[in-house]
Formats: sequence, C-alpha cells, structure tokens
Amino acid sequence: MAQSTSFRISDAAKRRLSSHAALEGISATALLDRLIVEGVDQLEHPGVIFRGPAHDRRAALAAGPDVWEVVSRLQELDGHEEERIAVLSEESELHPRLIRIAVEYAVEHPDEVRKRIDRNRDLAERSRRAAEQRAVLIA
Repeated sequence: MAQSTSFRISDAAKRRLSSHAALEGISATALLDRLIVEGVDQLEHPGVIFRGPAHDRRAALAAGPDVWEVVSRLQELDGHEEERIAVLSEESELHPRLIRIAVEYAVEHPDEVRKRIDRNRDLAERSRRAAEQRAVLIA
C-alpha cells in the first residue's frame, strides 16, 4: 500500500520529473516511485539496468540480454551452476561475472523473472501451434 511521504527536491529536478512523466503519460509520483525502486536495484546489482516502456519494464544486463533471458537459458543447460555458467559464457560471449550478476538479481526478484520466462514460453508455444495450424491448413 502506498503511503504519503514528503521529499524536498530542487525546482530543476521537479521540472524534469514532471516533463518526463508527461512524455510517458504517467504521474510524476509514479515516475518517481519507479526511479527510486529501479535506482536502488541498480545500486544493489551493479551492471543491471532497466529497459522498456513504463508499462513493461524489465531488468537487463547493461551490455547484454535481459536477466530473464540469461536465467531461462541457464535453466535449459545441464550440469551444476558453474558448468552452466561456463557453457553460457562460451556460447554468448558474456563474461561469467555478468551471468552471475543476472542470477543474483533473479534470486532477489524470482517472481518478476519467472513471470517473464513463463510469458516467453507461452508466446513460443502459441507461435508453434499457429505454425502447425498453418501447415495443416495449407497442406
């Protein structure tokens, strides 16, 4: 539940916040809330950034894929954690340190990452079924 909190920010910061919030079509309070949460996450997980529109933000490696993509691929590999990290590092050219950063973020935000993985798998399954139906229709 949201609680009222009072902060003092400079006039310049308030103008920039209001201006950017208007561009995104959200309130300044909603933008400030998102910036605080994402900013703290970035402080706690150096190397993680956030991408996407306001309604669909996702954690990603600054110089790489989304966190959920890293975790999803690790789940597909065999072996213990370090073996999987080594394989993914080799196939993606991501440094193992970056892969571990993604994993640590996912450990602290499991529901967020799981929802992304599930959504992607659902979309892939729908696409596969549609391809099968097209093949039957055209045959």
